[in-house]
Amino acid sequence: MALIIQGNPGEGKTYFAMKLTAACTNRKYLPNMEETEPFNVIYQTAEDGKGDTIKPRLIECEADLSRVMVIDDTKIPLTLMDDRIERAIRQNKVRLLLIDPVQAFIGADVDMNRANEVRPVFRKLGNVAEQTGCAIVLIGHLNKSCGTQSTYRGLGSIDIMAAVRSLLFIGKVKKDPTTRVLIHEKSSLAPPGETLAFKLGDEGGFRWIGGYDINADDLLNGKEGKRVETKLERGMRLMEEMLEDGKEIPLKVIQKKATEMNISSRTMRDVRNRMGDRLIYGRGNGRDNTIRLKVD
Repeated sequence: MALIIQGNPGEGKTYFAMKLTAACTNRKYLPNMEETEPFNVIYQTAEDGKGDTIKPRLIECEADLSRVMVIDDTKIPLTLMDDRIERAIRQNKVRLLLIDPVQAFIGADVDMNRANEVRPVFRKLGNVAEQTGCAIVLIGHLNKSCGTQSTYRGLGSIDIMAAVRSLLFIGKVKKDPTTRVLIHEKSSLAPPGETLAFKLGDEGGFRWIGGYDINADDLLNGKEGKRVETKLERGMRLMEEMLEDGKEIPLKVIQKKATEMNISSRTMRDVRNRMGDRLIYGRGNGRDNTIRLKVD
């Protein structure tokens, strides 16, 4: 699967990608992310002095550096058509490849604005992702055009956007520039994920602050939006409210109520995982699986 993360320069794309790297290599999970065993990641960046810039930020994000790799391109520049990409993925059992920024690796002979030149590049990337099972994340900057939809402001041909399965947008809230919003604009395989906000650029450092109600075009046009509960937060509140006063309730009853609130079974499973040993499981009179809160 190929995915694009796009936004204006300096708005948090790279930092988010490093938090994603930490999630995949060291269980520093993102909101709503399912738990998974750590795996190897290639973080390919065009920045000079990787040891001086990228490594300290990965450490700050708590990534496991023993699982973070880079393809050596000091002698021969790496491009998206390079066979070294697939070879490195297979040899190191990599499950996530990040390219930052995609414009630096498209290749000197490829015009990003020409569909006939872009299509073969992204067709090959898609094949690599499919054949290896490795997710490929491309980080790109928006162009400077105004008054157009965010989807059309990624640098290069619109065929690039059409070729990927998923598209994330990251942008600043104009009146509160330390608040950044992550918006799932396109998803070909499943419903889009929730819009989430995080803080970056103040004394508190990077931190998630929950759900946010805004779309990418409104964010680009300077509208504010508002903070909202995430489905995970709503699920946590539902669980605590239904189990208050020592009640023991069948799991299927809680899930039925959650479904009525448009909260999926997967989210409720995440709720139970987050609540951990606060919950006690049992069986009711009808032999249904039940759940109750642990009494302190």
